[in-house]
Amino acid sequence: MSRNEPFGIYIHIPYCRSKCRYCDFYSAPGARGVPQAYVDALLRELAKNTRRPDTLYFGGGTPALLSPGQVSTLIQAADPLPGAEITLEANPDVVTPETLLGFRQAGVNRISFGVQSADDAQLQRLGRTHTAAGAARALVWAQEAGFPDICGDIMLALPQYTNAEFDRTLALLQNGGCTHISAYLLKVEPGTAFYRNPPAGLPDADAAADFYLYAVRQLEAAGYRQYEISNFARPGHEGRHNLLYWNCEPYRGIGPAAHSCVDNVRRFWDGDVQGFIDGTIHEEIEGDCTAEDYLLMQLRLTRGLDLEEYARRGGHFTAAQQAFMRQCVTHGYAVWEGSSFRLTPAGMVVQNAILTELI
Repeated sequence: MSRNEPFGIYIHIPYCRSKCRYCDFYSAPGARGVPQAYVDALLRELAKNTRRPDTLYFGGGTPALLSPGQVSTLIQAADPLPGAEITLEANPDVVTPETLLGFRQAGVNRISFGVQSADDAQLQRLGRTHTAAGAARALVWAQEAGFPDICGDIMLALPQYTNAEFDRTLALLQNGGCTHISAYLLKVEPGTAFYRNPPAGLPDADAAADFYLYAVRQLEAAGYRQYEISNFARPGHEGRHNLLYWNCEPYRGIGPAAHSCVDNVRRFWDGDVQGFIDGTIHEEIEGDCTAEDYLLMQLRLTRGLDLEEYARRGGHFTAAQQAFMRQCVTHGYAVWEGSSFRLTPAGMVVQNAILTELI
């Protein structure tokens, strides 16, 4: 791993006050915050790190359940480089003006809120514990705390969804000063409450595609440039940490269910909070980061796949696959310019089907 190569650290905070009905992420009860024993376990692992990160990402779970003091301690232990992007995910109902100011003073410069919808009935249906008004307040508090980057998530194609619901949610985030918006389709995953008891009024695949394409158009019109299948930003405010994932650049994940990719080797932690605290679980090797991984990640980006770099990593398209790629261009699903092959918004809707033909 070159010292000039970007490097990130992901810190997983699995604790949540309650489980959302659509969530299939690993989580643990955290009504009283994050136990100090868990923070101590994170510090134990951070002490093993030998490289200062360019990006530091607190993901979850609900990282805003950490106290500002705990966040400060973890940032100091990670020892990020000057100018590093430091992100913390938050639920709107977990933060206060005081905790947001504390996170900012601790060094967090990018706060990311799981807003999802501006419709209170929808939020209740999803199992979210905040309201639209509460989300608006949290965004104002984040601006007052001085965060240079404020991010918001929007879920699309929810039960009984309409374009008007999207418009209201986008307006809430715009008015709240968001520099970055993630907009992604609801997926009903096995093991979730929605999978066990599907909600009424879920859009079909064609309607979901229409909602996605509408969101892309509206976000672009509002000044949020799409740079990844689900991510949009004001120019210069793209998420640097997640770009490490999509560019197959090195990052280290710490915490149960976290993943890493260092020296082109992928590793992961088992989802076992107590085992992580006790030091009885360790990172396990998942496999090499291959040309196929690079293809999968790069076609998520609007700039697309650099075919020369793909070849340098050992990738190769057969004559049949190249013919399929030309068909994608003909039908408006992709653009092929020189050594760049990229998907259009219409292509991103059917990305999985395209990838099936290319791997």
